[in-house]
Amino acid sequence: MLWSIPKSDTKAARKPLIPPTSIPGLLLRNPTAVIGGAIILLMALMAIFAPLIAPYDPVQIDLRSRLQAPSWAHFFGTDNVGRDIFSRIVYGARVSLLIGLAVIGLAGTVGSLLGATAGYFGGKLDNFIMRCMDVILSFPSLVLAMALAAALGPSLRNAILAVAVVQIPKFARMARGEALAIREKIFVKAAKVSGFRAPWIIIHHILPNCMGSLMVLATLTIGDTILVAASLSFIGLGAQPPTPEWGAMVSSGRDFIPEQWWYPTFPGLFIVFTVIGFNIFGDALRDVLDPRVRGQR
Repeated sequence: MLWSIPKSDTKAARKPLIPPTSIPGLLLRNPTAVIGGAIILLMALMAIFAPLIAPYDPVQIDLRSRLQAPSWAHFFGTDNVGRDIFSRIVYGARVSLLIGLAVIGLAGTVGSLLGATAGYFGGKLDNFIMRCMDVILSFPSLVLAMALAAALGPSLRNAILAVAVVQIPKFARMARGEALAIREKIFVKAAKVSGFRAPWIIIHHILPNCMGSLMVLATLTIGDTILVAASLSFIGLGAQPPTPEWGAMVSSGRDFIPEQWWYPTFPGLFIVFTVIGFNIFGDALRDVLDPRVRGQR
């Protein structure tokens, strides 16, 4: 007796690796998110693999090759002391991304804790914290960052601290607004009745439910952070020579614009592309995380 063995249906629908309705799936379907993510990925790869990508030492001086135009030997030309501009830009990605991540980590942590605390407790503590944030917000961000960096002294570390202080109110206001709504939820009231203390509730209930909005804000703020830090380096209050930082490179090359246009142009373009990449990716991430937008897709 012959038994028929059913053949497996190779055309059966397979579960996609990335569900189209998930957050990564929605991001991949968004052209703006793809472009922004590609720019961010490119900058990240440059920073990680800088020793493999850069053909020259970014701080090696070679006066015999000073101010050479772009060529196969030097893709973006050389600066006024003969350093390869392409190599300095590649290593500069490390400095710029380090500044962005350090500032977001510091400002996001402090600002989120302050905002969540103010929103959870309310009353006089809320008024005190938010009035302090309003004082910081009353100054133009670049002006305040310049004043703080000048007071602390010109260095990359002090520039990071100065920019972080300027960005704290953004996270505090966002976390406070979310906390005001979350503190009325049933699970928060249940935690109070169960005897959990306020710090535990803030860390385990308030902040985790604020993460979606804070992630979007962080992505949007990185671009602004890199721009402000580059501005500080441009006026001599940020990264100091010979550190390959894009803002400092633009500053040192501004006197050579008429004849050696490549000197300040290429570092400036990388600042522009990086800021645009983070901004448009942040906009797309905000749309994806918005339940109203997701419901329409």
